[in-house]
This record gives sequence, structure tokens and C-alpha cells, in this order.
Amino acid sequence: MSSSARIHSLNVGRSEPNPVKKAIPTGIGKRPVDAAEVRAPGPKKGGLGSGLVGDFVGDQRHHGGDFQAVYAYAREELDAWQDRLGRELPDGMFGENLTTTGLDVDGAIVGERWQVGDEVVLEVAGPRIPCSTFASRMGEKGWVKRFTEVGNTGAYLAVVEPGTVRRGDPVRVLSRPDHGIDVRVAFRAFTGDLDAARRVLEAGVLNPVDHAELQETYDKRSRAGLAG
Repeated sequence: MSSSARIHSLNVGRSEPNPVKKAIPTGIGKRPVDAAEVRAPGPKKGGLGSGLVGDFVGDQRHHGGDFQAVYAYAREELDAWQDRLGRELPDGMFGENLTTTGLDVDGAIVGERWQVGDEVVLEVAGPRIPCSTFASRMGEKGWVKRFTEVGNTGAYLAVVEPGTVRRGDPVRVLSRPDHGIDVRVAFRAFTGDLDAARRVLEAGVLNPVDHAELQETYDKRSRAGLAG
């Protein structure tokens, strides 16, 4: 992590029509703001959605909540995707709340804690799983598959200490678990890599809901492999 790690852009989204979920609007279209209040939003279903005040989460069955309160993505990765796609990708294009610089977001260890600015403490909770709304926003053929193959998903963050986040705030790592499960490994666990799934489950690094979901998938695929 660079000593100059910081929030390059702070982004929030408003309610907009969702082309792939007609009955459920989306807030994936994020736009930069100078500052935002950050707090734990509560449970995924029935909570406040986003951890940023003023940021909209439409499909609260699958998005938002305490363990997806804030989404961070590295500006360096957006730049790499610009090169791959041959098009400009502005800050917030991937629906991220925090566009960072100088920070290896995907190399962060699950459970790692970040100090952002003077007040806010965030904890790395896991990877972002690409969905149909994301694919629609990008408008690229085979987007979910391509994004998955690259495997740099950015990180979902939980709010440990609330406060105000501002564009340009420094980011520093306060603590880092020693289990070695980073965001990339966690993502592979959710996308068919049984060895990665076993490592993640044995380490017990996920929140209870995601752990149970991964355990169920792992058990089914393991049984299918034995049957085959």
C-alpha cells in the first residue's frame, strides 16, 4: 500500500430506472460528491441500503446492508479496463462509492480495517459479484464472464466507525488478519474454484450469511464431483 493512498473520488447514486429489472430501480449510476456521511445501514433486507447517506440501493434483497455498506474500486483498475475496452471510464462507472488511488483493493485481506480520513473506519468484508444490472450498465458483450476472468472485483466494506468521508481523504491500514485470504481468493471461492472455497470456509472469514451460501454451494459441487 502506498503512503499516498487516498480517496480519489467519492460517489453516490440516485434512483434511476433499471433496464433489466423493470420493477426495481437502481442506484448503480454513481456521481462524484465532495463529502458524505457514512454509517452502518443495518440488515440487507429492511435496512437503509447503502452506508453512505444520500446513496440509493434499489435491489436490497441482493445489495447493500452492513456487509455491503460501501463499495471500493481502484482507479488503477479502472484505467486498466479503459485500455482493455478502448473507452473512457469515469470515476463511479463500476458503481463504486470509493474510487481509490495507491491502494491494492483486491489484494486487501478479508477482515482488514482501513482508517479513512479522521473519523471513519471500514472493514473489508468480501468481493463484489457481478450482476445483470452491472452488465447492462457496461453494455459490453459477455461482460460478466470477462470481468470474472480478470478477477479484480473491488471490495465491499462494512462500517466499523461512522463519520464523514471526503474526496481526497487519506487511507491507511489499521489492522490486517494473518489468515491470508484476500479479496481475489474470496471471489474465486464464489465463482467455482473449490480449492479457494475450501480455504475461505476453513478460515471462517465471511459473515454468517455469505459463509452459509458458500458452504451450500461448496457441498453441492463437491458431491457432484464425487458422483462424477
